[in-house]
This record gives sequence, structure tokens and C-alpha cells, in this order.
Amino acid sequence: MFLEKKTLDKRVPIPLYFQLKELIMEEIKSGKYAVDSLIPTEKELSEQFDISRTTVRQAITELVQEGWLYRVKSKGTFIARQKIKQDFLQRLETFSEQMNRIGVVPSTEVLEFKVMNAAREVSENLQINEGDKVIYLFRRRFGDDEPVVTVETYLPYERCSFVMDCDFVKNSLYDSLAAQKDTRIYCARRFVEAVEATASDAQYLNIKKGAPVQLFHTVGSNKEGIPLEYSIARYRGDMSSFQLNVYVEAGE
Repeated sequence: MFLEKKTLDKRVPIPLYFQLKELIMEEIKSGKYAVDSLIPTEKELSEQFDISRTTVRQAITELVQEGWLYRVKSKGTFIARQKIKQDFLQRLETFSEQMNRIGVVPSTEVLEFKVMNAAREVSENLQINEGDKVIYLFRRRFGDDEPVVTVETYLPYERCSFVMDCDFVKNSLYDSLAAQKDTRIYCARRFVEAVEATASDAQYLNIKKGAPVQLFHTVGSNKEGIPLEYSIARYRGDMSSFQLNVYVEAGE
């Protein structure tokens, strides 16, 4: 039973809605209840804890706003899938390193890996001629066996041909490029926007067409500032959130 044997302490100066909110969060974090599980109604929680429905509603509303729960009209309130909190915008590290650092098991599926001619968008970002040979790597990345992101990557063949011998199911792209001094990625420019899922996103990310997707364009360069990677990543909006810290300059 949801919140079985849990109680609120009405003797302490901690608001009752906040105590209930914390209890519900603890239950969700414990993993006892599956994603999309229905929780008790406001009336049931009100009777269970002998508190007003207004108090229950305030706790539930904040949990919905914070992404722990979600509501479906005329059906009730359900446990939401927790998003993978990433600082991909601030760190230059591999997907596997990101996932391992936050306690999620990563895995990769290579969907396509070939040599092709660069289209205009690719040539402009890699600063090569249109039609030049590039390596195309299309991967689907998973966290705890759930698809999180698809990534299409383009590399200039002339400089990076050696990666054609790499196994990108087992090895990371950045680690593979770092095998040679002049192809190690030292910096990256990233652009992000919110878009709707396409039919391809629906297929590869197990989401509905039109669902929110976080779209990233990345250009990675070596120590000399030469672009060596152009990647297009499409993250599931219901599974990922991204952190960005902004600092005020001294004296302002």
C-alpha cells in the first residue's frame, strides 16, 4: 500500500504539506513503485493522514511541478519517470562517463557506420569542401536499457580514417580520437533547441511523434582549433534535463 505505516508529525513546526511531500518523494526514490503507477486520490490521502485536501493538493502540486508525479485528467495522479540530470553543456566527457558518474548503466547500439560525401551543412561545420569524404557514425545510446539519445556524427575522413577500425559499441568516440595527438578533442561548441519528435525519433527513442526532444549540434575541435567532429544529438525530453551554471564576474 502506498505510504503504508507512514505518519505525519503534527507537533513539529514543519508544514504538513511539506512532510507529506517528503514522504511521497521517499517512496518514489525507494523504487517500490513502477513508473506510471497510480497513487491514492487527494481524498484518500486526506483521510489516511487526517489532514485537509488543500494540504494534500499543495504537496501533490509541487511534486507534479518538480517532475516526480504527473496528472491525467479524469484518471488520477501517477508516478513519473525520473529524468537523467546531465551537465553535458558544461563538461567535455563521453556519454558513458556521464552515465556512470550519475549511477546509470550506459550502453550503445551502432545503427550505421560508413564513409560518405559531405553535404553542405557538414562541410561548413567541419570546414572542408562539399563532397569531401567524411565518416558517418549513427548511434543510439541507452541508460539502464532505456533509449536516451540518438547521435549522428561526422568526421573528416582524411584526418580520422583510423577510427574505421574502432568498435563503437564498446569504445567511446572521444577516447578513440584521443589515440592520436592531433585528433584529440580539446573544446566543443554546442547549440541547443527544443523541437518536436519526428517519426524517426518515435522509432528510435520509443516516444510518440510530436513529443519534446532536446536537439544539440556540436562541433568539436582539436588543440589547434581545427574542427574534427560535427554531431547532431536528439535527447528524449521526458528522460533528460540539462544543468548550466552561470557565474557573475567579480566586481559586478
